[in-house]
This record gives sequence, structure tokens and C-alpha cells, in this order.
Amino acid sequence: MREADVPGTGGEPEAVAPFELRRPAHQTEPFVFNSPHSGRVYPDSFLKMSRLDRMSIRRSEDHYVDELFAGVIHLGAPMLAAQFPRAWLDVNREPYELDPRMFDGALPSFANIGSMRVAGGLGTIPRLVAENMDIYRERLSVEEGLSRIERVYRPYHATLRRIIAQTHVQFGKAILIDCHSMPANVRVAGGQPRPDIIIGDRYGASAAHDLSRAAVSFLSELGYRVVRNKPYAGGFITEHYGRPARGLHALQIEVNRGLYVDETTLERTAGFDLLKADLTEFAGQMMAYVRQDLSEDRLAAE
Repeated sequence: MREADVPGTGGEPEAVAPFELRRPAHQTEPFVFNSPHSGRVYPDSFLKMSRLDRMSIRRSEDHYVDELFAGVIHLGAPMLAAQFPRAWLDVNREPYELDPRMFDGALPSFANIGSMRVAGGLGTIPRLVAENMDIYRERLSVEEGLSRIERVYRPYHATLRRIIAQTHVQFGKAILIDCHSMPANVRVAGGQPRPDIIIGDRYGASAAHDLSRAAVSFLSELGYRVVRNKPYAGGFITEHYGRPARGLHALQIEVNRGLYVDETTLERTAGFDLLKADLTEFAGQMMAYVRQDLSEDRLAAE
């Protein structure tokens, strides 16, 4: 079942597949695309738990990012896309980054309760959406939080690992592109102009430098203001799956929402179609670059 565009219409997680693997008829490229934060099926039970209205709770979505990158499937690469919302569960975190203040009961001893993301209200089970708005009316049971991780988080990552591994076996390398969006008013240090796109490679730790430089170059040539790693260098997914020495590369791409969506109404703007076409062009350029200009040996050497 495809994602619902209106929150609250998708029913419970059991009624709607929590994520969707969209594959080409034949995978012809060593790329895997992932959209972990664009889910927009809001379980009714979750909405009843929340103190936020149906518009406010969507503020942490990466709005329509799965649609922006949908063209990659026709280019020969698979895409994994969440259908559950980030406000309900964030798979771009460690599996148990949990805030004890959110739960009515003791968390298991292995939970990471001290991370900066937990302190900021943005753990695996988020406490806040954007603009520091509390999500829940009351504390959650520990069983509820752990159930979301077991039922959705672990299968999501198992699927992502599998398609990356299959890609690596088939092509001798795998390049994960983790797709996100950022607020139009993103803050940049030093008063620099706000970027249109940020490429994150964990400061060179998650992907070969040539891949990052190529991504920045291609997007800049398409007319976008592009920066690297600041303020977003990549989250858990980029860090966890990027192993350049083994031929496993992970780049995070953050797209400024001001390019394609009205952040007040959450409606797509006139810029949506152009941006989608440009991102498809960018993906094709990256694929051609890896296929023609960057050998497997150089990818593994950096």
C-alpha cells in the first residue's frame, strides 16, 4: 500500500506496511537509495496519544523526499522508503536511544539514555517534533516503545542491510544515498548564505572523497548552492553503513524544503517538478561517474 498524503488516514501499523522496498525490474547500478523520514501514515492510536494537531505533528517529516528521488528506480537502483512517520519512530538513530523521561517504567540497561540526540528530544522514539514541540500527552509504557523498535526498526534495518549486501555482492561495491530534507531557515555558521543542498559524508569517514566531491560538483553545476558536512554531516545510517575500505560508501543528502514545499501548508510548490528532475539528473550523473570514471580499486583505496 502506498503512503497516504493526509495524516490519520492510514490506520494502524498492522493495516499498512511500515515501509516499502521499491525495486527496478533489474538493478543495473551499484546504488541504494533510502528515505527514512518521509513517511506520512499516522496511526490513529498515535494521533490520540499526541497533544499536537494533525498539521503540527508533521513538522519533522522530510516532506515528499521519496517522491523527489523516485526517478532513481527507473535508472536501475532500488529505494527503501518509510511509510511510518519520523515522529513515531526514527530509524536514523541507534536502536535504543531512549529518553527515560518519556516512559512510565524502567528502560532496559542496554538503552542509551545519555546521547546528545536523546538530550535534544530526538531519540529513537522522539519526544519532540521540530520547533521543540512536545509530542505526547502522557508518558508511554516501556512496552510500547520497545514494541515499535522490534516490530518496525529492526525489520527496516534488516531490509536495508540486505539490499546493500546484495548490491555489494552483485557489483563489488555499494553506494548508499540517504535522502533527507532540511528546514528552509537552516542556520549556517558565520553568516554564510543558506545552502540549497548539503552533502554529508561524516567528514570523509563514510564515503570515498571522490564520491563526495563529485556529488557537490554535479549539484553545483545544476545551479544549486551546495556545501559539505555543515551543519549536517550524516546521522546513524550514514555512519553505520559507510565502510569505504570495504567498498561500502554512504552519503547523506539534505535538500532545502524552501525549494519545493510551502512549510506552512505542506503543499508542493511550483519548484517541486524542477527539483525532482534535477535530482534524477544528479543521480544519473553519479551513476555514470561510478560506472565510467571511478574504478573499484580507487573506491576501495580511499
